[in-house]
Amino acid sequence: MSSRCAACKHLRKRCQRDCIFSPYFPSNDPQRFDSMRIIYGASNIAKMLQQLPQHLRAEAANSMYFEAQCRLADPVYGCVKTISLLRQQIEHAHSQLAIIQAEIALYKAQIHGDNNQIKNADHQLPVSRFYNYLAADQGNGFPHPTPPTPSIQPPRSM
Repeated sequence: MSSRCAACKHLRKRCQRDCIFSPYFPSNDPQRFDSMRIIYGASNIAKMLQQLPQHLRAEAANSMYFEAQCRLADPVYGCVKTISLLRQQIEHAHSQLAIIQAEIALYKAQIHGDNNQIKNADHQLPVSRFYNYLAADQGNGFPHPTPPTPSIQPPRSM
């Protein structure tokens, strides 16, 4: 090969025809390999890629790159922070779906004149309580995790 991949350039070695890095670290994007190397190390990246079947390596390289970028941006939480935020958004969407489904059931019951079902539904949470819950939530409607803050107190003067 006339052009070395970003990994071989960084490692200052000749890029072989069967280089494990070349399909995933092109020479025009050296930052991609460098950020992964900082987190995982070049030999570990090579080992992980070699252990996988050929058809899964591109996905693994992309996943490792994403995780490395998250870890560099937030050394403590890394991609767990993103996963937590997405999980909370899913839970919030599920609760909104439950509210809409309850409203639809209520409207269908009203349209069909099934007042007995509405009167006997005391065991269900009224829709107004859902609205009160949402009104109490501030911001954009998604609760965001806040990292635990240690309670550091200034030293007392004697």
